[in-house]
Amino acid sequence: MPLTDYITGLYAALGTTMSLLHRERTGQGQSVDVSLIESAFSFMEAHVPAFEKTGVVGMRAGPRLPHSAPNTLFPTKDGSHIHIAALADAVFRRLAEAMDQPELGTDSRFAQQAGRNRNEAELEALIGEWTSRYDMQTLKEKLEAADVPATNIYTVADIFDDPHFKAREMLVATPDDDLGQVTLAGVVPKLSATPGRIRWSGHRLGQDTKEVLQSLVNLTAEEIAALEKQGIVSCDPQGAQP
Repeated sequence: MPLTDYITGLYAALGTTMSLLHRERTGQGQSVDVSLIESAFSFMEAHVPAFEKTGVVGMRAGPRLPHSAPNTLFPTKDGSHIHIAALADAVFRRLAEAMDQPELGTDSRFAQQAGRNRNEAELEALIGEWTSRYDMQTLKEKLEAADVPATNIYTVADIFDDPHFKAREMLVATPDDDLGQVTLAGVVPKLSATPGRIRWSGHRLGQDTKEVLQSLVNLTAEEIAALEKQGIVSCDPQGAQP
């Protein structure tokens, strides 16, 4: 699912929840109007006042989070990349200690956020030189011990190997008529009383047409066959039988 669709769904769910609360309090319902373009626009929130006050047009920033150095990807010895977010002054000093370069924490170029932003390229080169000496696991251990936010960049293969995703049931083995079984992303959000479940991966086009038309519309097999002959409905010949 595209991220914008997912965020739009979240906004719709939030709006529905607020509407239900309003109904409980007042007895009156209301409509929920959610636009895909407005959901995407919410990602650009910081650029709105910046342009209005300075005329600066936000552009691509790569892996960096602008104006928050250091907050980007750094290379590792084993050919991967680790994301380090040490934008707060105190966190940066902890990073400098973890790098065995505590002097960076008091260096006039890097001691405060504004200076780190001005000297971002130089700072990233120093950190990158340090991260390149260690493999991912060693870096994660060093940074976790120093209480510096950092994580590896996951591939799908990493997700399949991660115990957290398995424990949270986010990789669900699901029955499929054609493939036998296929792994799908789990249900979100997870509710205690009505957690939801995945019954199948998705049926073929027309697979359930006969069952739906018979059980919900009360059409006979002959009527369905006539509609199919006219091209009004489509019924998968291998579909579920009523």
